[in-house]
Amino acid sequence: MKAVRYYDREDIRVEQVAEPAAIGSREVRIKPLTCGICGTDLHEFAAGPIVTPKTPHKFTGASLPQILGHEFSAEVLEIGRDVTRVHPGDRISIQPLVMPLDDYYSRRGLNHLSPNMGCIGLSWPWGGMGEIAVVNDYNANIIPDDVSNEQGALVEPTAVALYGVDRAKVGGGSSVLITGAGPIGALTVLACHAVGATKIFVSEPNENRRRRIEAFGVAEAVLDPRKDDVLQILRDATEEGVGVDSAIECSGNEAALNMCVETVRNRGTVAQVGLHVKRASVDPALWALKDITVEATWCYPVTMWPRVISLIQSGKLPVEKIISGHIRAEDVVEQGFRRLLDPRGDQMKILVNLN
Repeated sequence: MKAVRYYDREDIRVEQVAEPAAIGSREVRIKPLTCGICGTDLHEFAAGPIVTPKTPHKFTGASLPQILGHEFSAEVLEIGRDVTRVHPGDRISIQPLVMPLDDYYSRRGLNHLSPNMGCIGLSWPWGGMGEIAVVNDYNANIIPDDVSNEQGALVEPTAVALYGVDRAKVGGGSSVLITGAGPIGALTVLACHAVGATKIFVSEPNENRRRRIEAFGVAEAVLDPRKDDVLQILRDATEEGVGVDSAIECSGNEAALNMCVETVRNRGTVAQVGLHVKRASVDPALWALKDITVEATWCYPVTMWPRVISLIQSGKLPVEKIISGHIRAEDVVEQGFRRLLDPRGDQMKILVNLN
């Protein structure tokens, strides 16, 4: 079968590999339908290996080379004898985290924090950029007929965004700043609107991404932090100039994190969603002076899938708006990874179609 495999920094190959052998009693053989290229994939390509294991993963046993792809929808082909939740022919969205189900964190409903956690498409033998894959039954979530394959592939990044919205305490009537309008930032904008935020501000230096966010029609203002006085604009737009209720940092940028702290009101909440690749210099004294809450997020609770799928199905969360292109597996490096890594580029979310 054909698969997109990651070997090392800037070394991704499209090649033929053996199909999965017989599946286990609680495993599911699937045919990936469409798969997104994630920011984590981009980090691996540009600077890795980071989370893709060079030696066998302590829980999954996977090691490089790795079939990529953890944001994907699929069709069920075969189920193990003890699988009851899905059946052949079902379309599913993949929750990609794999971990022991009976360790300290999983017993407390915090599966995503297990130190043994692996991830399909990063540290698992199979991924969404292969023609066939095998997943556990708990990774498979049925998507209804009125949710498309593309929307199903976007449930995973939407779970990241919605978890940040939850942790930032955004709700009906909230005012919120989102820094960074990449795929997660864009989905965070849509998620804030879906849960009832009434004043949504976005800070993003890339002109193409600002235009895409403006086209959503839900943001109060989309600002360029290199030119606009974001702090003053938000003070002018909020009652008595106090600032926004919540700020969600989606860029992994030190200046953006500090901007979130400055623009949020006293007793407001800042959620850090974007991954930092180096230490950030911050001002905890200002955090204390403003009596704010600073939350940090990692992945998402694995129970997010039904909620995200329901929001998409309702039409309140039009995640497909972030899609900027579809490509074949053969074009994944030049038309996918390199275009997405261009800081001046016009791409946001590119989907890879294997079948």
